[in-house]
Amino acid sequence: MESRRQEIGAKKDRRVTIGVIPGHFATNHSHVDYYVDMTTIKTNHRAAKGAAQILAGSYAGNTIIDTIICLEGTQMLGAFLAEELASNGTANINRGKSINVITPELNSNNQMLFRDNLHSMVYGKQILLLIASASTGKSINRAVECLQYYNGHLAGIASIFSAISEGQGLPIHSIFTTDDLPTYHTYLSTECPMCQNKQKLDAIVNSFGYSKI
Repeated sequence: MESRRQEIGAKKDRRVTIGVIPGHFATNHSHVDYYVDMTTIKTNHRAAKGAAQILAGSYAGNTIIDTIICLEGTQMLGAFLAEELASNGTANINRGKSINVITPELNSNNQMLFRDNLHSMVYGKQILLLIASASTGKSINRAVECLQYYNGHLAGIASIFSAISEGQGLPIHSIFTTDDLPTYHTYLSTECPMCQNKQKLDAIVNSFGYSKI
């Protein structure tokens, strides 16, 4: 499977890359025909810093951010993004701010929650939701339900890769889109043409990575 891997560089900075592997993959919500590997951006500080600089440009001049909520292993990226948003650029609306970077817990029903010590970072705050990948929008919807419960205000959505352009009425600003991977498709498991053609699954994938079958 790894022999099929290709590297794609971001349009705004070719040093920021993701890996893509064609095949038949199952996620929690759907089946997809590419595995998008964002491991380097999630784990390497130089890659994360470069990715943060790209994303910050979408928010620095026009969106007040109090807290970044990180999903799907994006905590390092979130920390660098907070640093970029709070930098001292003249056009930066958040310059000099102290921006919180937090991650919700998941309970046994896969619902998101925040402990009491984090409530003040969500309640009444302008929230930037940071995710690794948006393919169907279900993870975004679940996160917004959580924010509404804790009275947080969704100010923006950012992702490393997104196959959709908006969520909850807001544009999703992403580093990579299906313009970079035009043959990427996502299907309901019951409507997957690869399953209908009896093509075996290559791997089960989630935000941590993949497990071959």
